[in-house]
Amino acid sequence: MSDFPVNMNVRPEVEPFFDPATNTISYVVKDPNSNSCAVIDSVMDIDYAAGRITYDNADEIIAYVQEKGLKVEWLIETHVHADHLSAAPYIQSKLGGKIGIGRNITVVQDTFGKVFNEGTEFQRDGSQFDKLFDDGDSYEIGGLRAFAIYTPGHTPACMTHVMGDAAFVGDTLFMPDGGSARADFPGGDAGTLYDSIQKVLSLPDDMRLFMCHDYGPNGRDIQWETTVGDEKAHNIHVGSGKSKEDFVKFRTERDAQLDMPKLIIPSLQVNMRAGDIPKDKDGNPMLKVPLNAL
Repeated sequence: MSDFPVNMNVRPEVEPFFDPATNTISYVVKDPNSNSCAVIDSVMDIDYAAGRITYDNADEIIAYVQEKGLKVEWLIETHVHADHLSAAPYIQSKLGGKIGIGRNITVVQDTFGKVFNEGTEFQRDGSQFDKLFDDGDSYEIGGLRAFAIYTPGHTPACMTHVMGDAAFVGDTLFMPDGGSARADFPGGDAGTLYDSIQKVLSLPDDMRLFMCHDYGPNGRDIQWETTVGDEKAHNIHVGSGKSKEDFVKFRTERDAQLDMPKLIIPSLQVNMRAGDIPKDKDGNPMLKVPLNAL
C-alpha cells in the first residue's frame, strides 16, 4: 500500500482533450467542491516543416474553461515532453495559474542546454517555472489537495500527480495493452523506470490512472483511463508480477529499435523553457537543429 496521503473519497471531474497529431491527452481537472481546476500536459501546435506555431488545442481548453466558469490554479507538466510542445505559457496568459514541474528539470536543462549550445542567458535553475515539485510535495486546487510523486526513468524529471482518486502518470505508464514508455533518452534508465512504475502500482487498486499518450495498439480506439488494479493485472510490460530483470532486458532491447520522436528537437528546446519559444539575437522566435547530437 502507498505511503502517500491518498484520499479515495474525493473524485475530481476530469475532462480529456486528445491531440491526434501527437497522440497526446491533456486534461482539465476540476475540484468537485469549487470552480478551481488544473490543466495537465497542454499541447501547442507546430507545423515543423513550415516553421509555424498555432494554438488550436490550447484554444479548445481555454474555451472549455471559460464556458464552465472555471478558475485555473495550476498548469502542470508531468515531465519535459519530447513529442509535443507545451502550451502552458499561452494558457497562463489567457487564464492565469502557476506552471509547475518536477525539480529535476534542472538536470534536463543542463543536459540539453549543452546539446543546443545555449549561452549563459539560458538559466539552468528551473526559474522559468513557477513551482518545482519535490517528491511528496502537496498543493491545492481550490479545496482539492494534490501531491506529486517522483517517478523518474523515462526522464529524470518525471512526476506523477495524484488528485483525490485520480493520478496523472505522464509517460511512466501507458494503457495495459500499451505497456510502458521508453527509457533511452539522456537521463533515462529502464531499472529506474521499473521502480517508478512500482510506486504507481502501490497506489490503491481503484485509483484512476490517466495516460499522457495512447497510440491505439492493434487498431483499437484511443483510450486514456484505466486503474491501478487493471495495470497490475494486465499491463503487457510490468503486469502479473514481471521481474525487474525481465523488464530491463525487454525495455533495453525494445528501445534500441525505436526511432527518435519526430518533434524531439523543437519540443525539448521549448519545454525546458516552460513552453516559451527561444529567440535569436534580434528577438525573433527561432529553433536550432543540432546535428548528430541526439
